[in-house]
Amino acid sequence: MKRELPPIGSVKLDNPFILGPMAGVTDMPFRMICREMGAALVCMEMVSANAVYHGNRKTWELVGISENEHPVSMQLFGPDPEVMAFAAEKLKDVPCEIIDINMGCPVPKIVKNNEGSALMRDIPGAAAIVKAVKAVTKKPVTVKIRAGFSAEEINAVEMACALEEAGADAVAVHGRTREQYYSGKADWGIIRRVKDAVKIPVIGNGDVTSPARAAAIMEETGCDYVMIARAAQGNPWLFRDCLSFYENGTIPERPSKEEVVSLMLRHARMQLALKGDRLGILEMRKHVAWYTQGFENSSRLRARINEVMSFEEMQDVLNGWLRS
Repeated sequence: MKRELPPIGSVKLDNPFILGPMAGVTDMPFRMICREMGAALVCMEMVSANAVYHGNRKTWELVGISENEHPVSMQLFGPDPEVMAFAAEKLKDVPCEIIDINMGCPVPKIVKNNEGSALMRDIPGAAAIVKAVKAVTKKPVTVKIRAGFSAEEINAVEMACALEEAGADAVAVHGRTREQYYSGKADWGIIRRVKDAVKIPVIGNGDVTSPARAAAIMEETGCDYVMIARAAQGNPWLFRDCLSFYENGTIPERPSKEEVVSLMLRHARMQLALKGDRLGILEMRKHVAWYTQGFENSSRLRARINEVMSFEEMQDVLNGWLRS
């Protein structure tokens, strides 16, 4: 199953499996864990070009990178080529290897500002953004798109061709429309058509929930890389499993309850060290819910975790669950 992987611009990756960007999820601790588990590239939470332009201090909290997580992709979003170029230039010292441009986010507050997947309806504008960003950076520039805005507006092939001509070094294609959000089935056929239409690397995205599905999307679409996002929430071992299946056709055993608790506590320590005790614990609550999904007595555990306010409380609850 192993194949030769094309570089993304000047960046060579060790394997095909990429952690996709997720707002409120792919912060530094989670990226580091996924990288350790085998992700070849990890993507940061998306950064607003407008926020950079207006000097929003919180933006800088999103762009911290550990030396232990490279290679890293920093994702920008915005509707205006000049502002996007300004942001890319302003953030030039962020030690990421790749700049990614979000043209796939379906969230209403993003779309109403002509950002994210709204750009699927403006191919010339999307191409202008890529040209503007390419003009101010030597780093590879990639773009994440969707199949189209709606079922009546499937235009990923036309979009990908325009982005390639504008200078994009790779394109990630989520096989759903904006109007689907994350529901229904991803259309891998549109990923295949994009792959057939462009020469730059194509990253397939959508419904990759297991090593078998990762192998299937590569086989069915011919995509060069596979982007895994929501399926990694609470299951960073998915990268380990996909890599093992890719390299030798085997899938490791599911992590034990003890392994899961150990990683949750380590994740919590990292989260608190980065974000402080209160915010760190509040953000860990959702991760604990994801990590423990499918385990016996996990619903009762999640109810208790949603009440903890310190690392010590979380540790006590998790150790109690481990003994149950």
